[in-house]
Amino acid sequence: MNDAYTPGMHVLADFHGVDPALLSDVIPLQTALKDAAAAAEASVIASHFHHFGPQMGVTGVLLLRESHISIHTWPETGLAVIDIFMCGHAQPKRALAALQHSLRPTRVVSQSIRRGAP
Repeated sequence: MNDAYTPGMHVLADFHGVDPALLSDVIPLQTALKDAAAAAEASVIASHFHHFGPQMGVTGVLLLRESHISIHTWPETGLAVIDIFMCGHAQPKRALAALQHSLRPTRVVSQSIRRGAP
């Protein structure tokens, strides 16, 4: 692989059994995603989070120099759906591990897909 062409890795994860109070609170979710980006050695360009109301979920995204991390939550079922796409030197599996540490799901279903590979 040459330096001009670097495929990315896309990690998709469903976190089950997450504390509903955590899934409806923007501040700790923002912190968790920023910590995940740092763990992956990714650079945050911008972020945007939206809370849908009392006892409702949150949608959030970090725009990264290396691509993005997003989260969508359903507190009523304890579910967080996470999308991590990174290219270059960033390490998305480290981001996933950091999110698992922060959100403490009881069960994780994930898959990794190489993107842009010849």
